[in-house]
This record gives sequence, C-alpha cells and structure tokens, in this order.
Amino acid sequence: MKKKVLSVVLASVMALGLMACSSSSSTETTTQTTASEGGLIKVGIINNDPNESGYRTANDADLKAMFTEANGYDASFAYSLKNDEQIQYAQTFIQDEVDYLLLSAADTAGWDSVLQDAQAAGVKVILFDRTIDADASLYEASIVSDMAKEGQTAVDWLAGQGLEEVNVIHIQGVMGSAAQQGRSGALDDKVAAESSWNIVTQQTAEWNAEKAQQIVQSVIDAGTSFNVIYAENDDMAKGAVAALDAAGISHGVGKDVVVMGFDCNKWALEELLAQNWNYDGQCNPFQASYIDDIIKTLESGGTLSEKTIIMDEKGFDATTITQEDVDTYGI
Repeated sequence: MKKKVLSVVLASVMALGLMACSSSSSTETTTQTTASEGGLIKVGIINNDPNESGYRTANDADLKAMFTEANGYDASFAYSLKNDEQIQYAQTFIQDEVDYLLLSAADTAGWDSVLQDAQAAGVKVILFDRTIDADASLYEASIVSDMAKEGQTAVDWLAGQGLEEVNVIHIQGVMGSAAQQGRSGALDDKVAAESSWNIVTQQTAEWNAEKAQQIVQSVIDAGTSFNVIYAENDDMAKGAVAALDAAGISHGVGKDVVVMGFDCNKWALEELLAQNWNYDGQCNPFQASYIDDIIKTLESGGTLSEKTIIMDEKGFDATTITQEDVDTYGI
C-alpha cells in the first residue's frame, strides 16, 4: 500500500465533502472504520442503492460482511442509482487516496476519465456486478454477471413454451445499466426476428414494483391483449402480478399469463414452486469473496490468472424447480 500524507485541513475538507454529497441527494455514504490504521487496506466501494431490489440488498450485505476491519480493510461505502453521482463519489475516494476502488456502475458509459484519474493516482479499480464501456487497461479485474446470457437464457426458455403468439409486456430496469441492456437485448432481437412475437408495451419501471404495477394496469385498462410479463427483476414482476390479481387475470403454469422475473429472490422462487410464476433467471450477488481473493493476490505481488470472472448462473422453470433449489439459490 502506498503511504498517505494528508494534512488535517485536507482530511476535514474531504470529510465535509462526503457529508455534503450524502445530504444533497437520496444517496447514502457510510464508513465502516474511522481511519486506515495498522496496515489496513483502504477501499472505497461504490454500489447501487441497496433498497433497489432484493438482489442489491444481498449484494451489499455480502460486501459489508467481507470488507471489515477484522478482515484487514478500512472500507467506505457510497450508494447511488445515478451515474454522475457515482462518478463524484469515485473522485472523492481517489482524492481520499484509497488503495482500491470497487465499482458497480449505474450506467455502462462515462467512466473513462475518472478511471484514468484513478490509474494516475495509483488507485486500483475492480468492477463487480456490472460491466462498463471502458478500456480493460483501466481496471484490474471484473467480477460480473453475463447479463446478455441471462437475457438469452430467458428468451430461449420462453421460445420453448410453444405459445402460438407471444404478446409481451416488457418491463425494463434502469435504462443504460448492464442488466437492462443484456436482458432487453435478447428479447428485442427475438421480437425483430419472429412475426409471432410482439411487444405490447416496453417501459422502464426502474426496478420498482409500484411503477411496474402501474405499467401493467395501464395496459389492462386499455383492453390490450397480452400473455407474457417479461420483467427485468423480481420486484417489478411482483408489481406486475399485483395488477393482474387486482384485475382477476390468472397467471402461472397453465394460466392466462406467463410471468417471468430475474434475480432469484427466495420469495420469488417460492412463487415458482407454487406455480404462480413461470420463470426466474438467476443473478448471483455474492462477489465479495472473489474480490477479496483478487486484492490479496495483488497485495502479495501476484498476477491474476484471469481479468474477467463470470458468475455461474441459471434459469429456473416452475415445472421443474424443487424446494432444494429454493433453499440453495434463493437470496
């Protein structure tokens, strides 16, 4: 780790800067330890809002359990669903001379400049959960889900259901995020290629259940025919189902509407087990141990065997899922 020489004045300014960022928006910044003492590795962790979804809550908890003083870390956490705010947090962490910047980007674009600043300052960057559109030389490693594969696995499953027509309410996540791009891309390609596949409506609910419910309710109110809900996370699928229930529309195995979600929250897999939903695509939130291994390798002067680690993930079908699957893969 590099030596850090900060004046009392600069330290105070940076602390006030972090407080100002937190109080001026809906984001939150928390610090697990008060100072980098006793050879602790200083990390700044930038993530999406942990209240965004069950996936994100599990992801944040996994990181907080790993990056503790007991495990040799002085960790600070910053949260935002907005790219520009995340970039501001990154700049602050760089100025605060963290050893590592861990990043789950809200958007794939716009990171080149701040990552170049990090590299110039000797701050090592590790991506987790989501990819970005930046040269691979600007970060040490990437531990991510293959969002495009998640989308393709889901679309392939839907294509295998034997529906004469596929009329989809497509509820998207935060636009521009890697998860949205991957899960949307496969469906868009299939609809473009197949005349029997149609998008009834395609709108973002920004991972929010209430917004998803409103989208589906508006389609129901318009009297438009549909038979598939393709929601890009479980919370939005839950909101969509609430609209179906309110309208008395059946859903699940052998029913009027096929319900598809992503993330594999335990409660969502239980909906599959009860055959109220049809499909759920896994998105593995447990990346902290991989990041810890990478940091230990770099700190010992070792070389990483691979730049990109793709999390192992699968899709679950309501007709084949078991209680063991729920207990093993539910988050």
